[in-house]
Amino acid sequence: MIILGVDPGTHRAGYGLIKETDGDVSFLDYGCVQIKPTKDNYGNLLILYNSFLKIIEKWKPDVMSVEKLFFFKNAKTITKVSEARGVIILAGLKHDLKIKEFTPLQIKQAVSAYGKADKKAVQKMVKLILGLEKVPEPDDAADALAAAICCSNTVI
Repeated sequence: MIILGVDPGTHRAGYGLIKETDGDVSFLDYGCVQIKPTKDNYGNLLILYNSFLKIIEKWKPDVMSVEKLFFFKNAKTITKVSEARGVIILAGLKHDLKIKEFTPLQIKQAVSAYGKADKKAVQKMVKLILGLEKVPEPDDAADALAAAICCSNTVI
């Protein structure tokens, strides 16, 4: 089973792909979709949507694992992240992917056994779990891989 992990964001959205076979996970790909800061948020949403459609069409994942939103102090930020998250999920639904959602706490616990692990700890554990030569960067991509790993640890 191929799992696409997603870390939605306002300026970039991380993605990570792993393959799960009989409890073993292997690395496929990771990266970020960059979003230019602009007043035209609708154009950015279209860029996100089309970019994730291309990723899905290339890798043909079975499941999309998306990080749930947590409380933000800034209402404008949470609105933009929610919109980004929505169009990414829509791209997955267009290709009939199962959508699984996990809190940041669940994702961190899945890779580090500590729900309040910092970004560097998550990056190091993702590197170790997937047998990568270096830590995945930027941290948005590492978080997306961690979301995919978290999903692989759950019953689907």
